[in-house]
Amino acid sequence: AAVTDVQRLQARVEELERWVYGSGGPRGSRKVADGLVKVQVALGNIASKRERVKILYKKIEDLIKYLDPEYIDRIAIPDASKLQFILAEEQFILSQIALLEQVEALVPMLDSAHIKAVPEHAARLQRLAQIHIQQQDQCVEITEESKALLEEYNKT
Repeated sequence: AAVTDVQRLQARVEELERWVYGSGGPRGSRKVADGLVKVQVALGNIASKRERVKILYKKIEDLIKYLDPEYIDRIAIPDASKLQFILAEEQFILSQIALLEQVEALVPMLDSAHIKAVPEHAARLQRLAQIHIQQQDQCVEITEESKALLEEYNKT
């Protein structure tokens, strides 16, 4: 299995070289794989000389584990606590379920012909609203006239 992995990696690097260099191949005798090996050796030499880098290489697995988004969920709240949260909100959840069931039962009313006809009646409603406003203004005028007449009557 390790040989096939190496062969697959080599094939991928060769394909990458074809993409980078084109069909003519590399301009010099240097290949990308050779450059990668040199970089890896240089990094290894630097890492072996520095104690802090050695420690960091050892801690990479921990870092990957800590960066996993699910890690916070696993350590932050145990399952027992999550269950307690859910049980504490049981009444609220049940009330929300009841409200959702009511909404679901009322959905057919939203699809009724009366609701769908609302845009057709908007113009009529606008006209009636204007008439209503005019009538309110007339009512205020009549009320003021009546007050004035009553005041005039009471003076005499």
